[in-house]
Amino acid sequence: MTWDAIVIGAGPAGSVTARELVRGGLRVLVVDKSTFPRPKVCGCCLNAAAIGTLKQLGLGHVLASGVPLNVVRIASGRRSAQVKLPGGVALSREAFDSALVNEAVNAGVELQDGMCAKLGDCSPHSRKVLVGNQSVSTRIAIVASGLSGSDATPEAHSRIGAGVAIPPEAVPEFFVPGTIFMATARGGYVGLVRVEDDRLDVAACFDLAFVKSHGGPGPAAEAVVSEVGWPKIPGLAELPWKGTPALTRRAKTVAGERWFAIGDAAGYVEPFTGEGMAWAVMSAAEVAPIAIRATRQWNDLLAREWEMVHHRVIGKRQRTCRVVSRVLRSSFLTSAAVRVLSVFPVLSRPVVASLNRPALPRGATA
Repeated sequence: MTWDAIVIGAGPAGSVTARELVRGGLRVLVVDKSTFPRPKVCGCCLNAAAIGTLKQLGLGHVLASGVPLNVVRIASGRRSAQVKLPGGVALSREAFDSALVNEAVNAGVELQDGMCAKLGDCSPHSRKVLVGNQSVSTRIAIVASGLSGSDATPEAHSRIGAGVAIPPEAVPEFFVPGTIFMATARGGYVGLVRVEDDRLDVAACFDLAFVKSHGGPGPAAEAVVSEVGWPKIPGLAELPWKGTPALTRRAKTVAGERWFAIGDAAGYVEPFTGEGMAWAVMSAAEVAPIAIRATRQWNDLLAREWEMVHHRVIGKRQRTCRVVSRVLRSSFLTSAAVRVLSVFPVLSRPVVASLNRPALPRGATA
């Protein structure tokens, strides 16, 4: 049997793409090495761009239990600034990812979780995908396997990610719902936000040397939070932190013969207020119509088309985050930015508006 499409990865990008392909009349198999619901910390914030895309796709209801976000509080040293961040939501990845997987399955997608998959050889009319120890045929493959499954090359001095969830009873009252707290230091930054079950989601981005010098991500995070003078979180250093591969990376290409890469697998830049989820669902919405056409008649120009669309929709947004991440790498620039924003928070509006800007409707032009 030959599938119309096989999606490798059932995270937000993969699940939304699979659902859109089924709605377009295709027979779709999704394969993921994890089983759902899965514990995952990074990416629990969704900005207005992500939410707008989900609503356009009829998926706004999956955010119903999310905590509305209004403000991001950025600290450097003992100074902090509050910046308005309208239209965001905090939702645990266990809830968010499982909801999107269920939406895909209910639409008619076949899911095989707990199974590894990777691209195989290509023939004139199909491509092989290795699912476990079997070779399965498909007209097209969508690679949505995240950072760990990406062939994208990490950039020099790329930081690593780490995260952990704090139970409600251990969370200081200081960390109120509706605010993203971001503590910055020379070796990285730590983001903290309350999610729907009142846990505190802690996601950090560190230089590898900084983590090693502190003996692990937990002690590193504790040092950063302490440096900005925020309340101590009991047990933060000893909790079971989960790490990620190098974050910022560039893909040599985002498409090839009968395959398209989306989400983190298509390249990644350190996000800081929910941009990663926006890139995931936007890439899913944009790749689906191209993939549907590819199943009917493959043409190498379709790979080039996806490269151009990805650059236009995702690449430009990632450049904004690249600039911000470079500022955050400099303690001098970060401190200066916090000082200025503490007095003139309105100066953040252009950056926030750029990151929250929804994608143009398909077929529209700027």
